[in-house]
Amino acid sequence: MKVTLVYDNTAYKKDLLPDWGFSCYLEIENTPRILFDTGASGTTLLHNIKKLGIDPAVIDIIVVSHAHWDHTGGLPELLKVNRSASLYLPASFRPPLPGRRVVEVTKAVEITGNVFSTGELMGIEQSLVVKTDIGVVVIAGCSHPGVGRILEAASSYGKVSTLIGGLHGFREFDLLKDLHSVCACHCTQYQSEIRKLYPDKWLDGGAGKVIAI
Repeated sequence: MKVTLVYDNTAYKKDLLPDWGFSCYLEIENTPRILFDTGASGTTLLHNIKKLGIDPAVIDIIVVSHAHWDHTGGLPELLKVNRSASLYLPASFRPPLPGRRVVEVTKAVEITGNVFSTGELMGIEQSLVVKTDIGVVVIAGCSHPGVGRILEAASSYGKVSTLIGGLHGFREFDLLKDLHSVCACHCTQYQSEIRKLYPDKWLDGGAGKVIAI
């Protein structure tokens, strides 16, 4: 499994554009290609995707974590160049998308193969859960429902090994002690504290960062 950050507040690769927002691209063997969130700007999203050698037209599934602009802003421009992807949207996000296959997510649901949604926790946000040979990988947009609640929901699919995404004002750092790795990016307020507490688990983020699992 490979997770490529395509949109983040910082740029890991110099030829990519940083911007406030989040998006990542998932490549999993024998699994449709998935884009999780779309950042704030379609121009920035498509620039970064193309610089990374990703063809936006062949993305099979688009999952949006929650309705905030910094996770949905790139969607209109993306849909102009991608005519076939299925969309998994939280029930609180209802943009007009005539002619598109949209799955409105409220409860936990299988998206494809070993990829699941936690469901729209607290009616706010869904996170992505991927079952792998080394444990469960969780990808969060902003963690508005709380990291603890997200990890608890994800643990129903197995032991969580990796957490990737925005953690907002999360400070319950003990919840990370049993994880194998953490890539806390985008809106995470306490990145330096997490890095100091768990240097062996810490993964730098930034647009262009590739996490192989």
